[in-house]
Amino acid sequence: MTSVAIYAGTFDPLTYGHLDLIERCAEIFPRLVVSASADTMKKTLFSAEERASMIRAVVARLGLDNVTVDVFDGLLINYARRRDVHVIIRGLRAYSDFEYEFQMALTNRKLAPEIETLFMMPKEIHSYVSSSTVKEVSELGGRCEDFVPPEVKVALEAKFGQPA
Repeated sequence: MTSVAIYAGTFDPLTYGHLDLIERCAEIFPRLVVSASADTMKKTLFSAEERASMIRAVVARLGLDNVTVDVFDGLLINYARRRDVHVIIRGLRAYSDFEYEFQMALTNRKLAPEIETLFMMPKEIHSYVSSSTVKEVSELGGRCEDFVPPEVKVALEAKFGQPA
């Protein structure tokens, strides 16, 4: 049985959908590494270390003792190999996510056949929430406490200089 999995992503910022997967994976795997990508093609609002810090704060508040938070750069499969991890968790919100994630999983399988990708969907209540939407709502002065944990709400307010 696999004792550790990696849930990697941009997490810019962490949403309740991400958190739902973290909590559920923490129940499935004895150890979970949540890792924020430093190398991303996306323009991020928060640095990788800021994103990891927010995740650490949420994980600590919830008492998820079997979850560690890290930052990685480069290929995820190389990071997984360095950590001797054989399961990568990927979140799917909607069918539109599937095509991209499927291509990445097959590419990763070709490059690292010893590493499995496990797709998980957040609870339906969170399935429409994306980090991009949260940033846009927050930047335009909308309330985002229904979409992100309190620690993230505070960070968004600090970034945009207004209540989120």
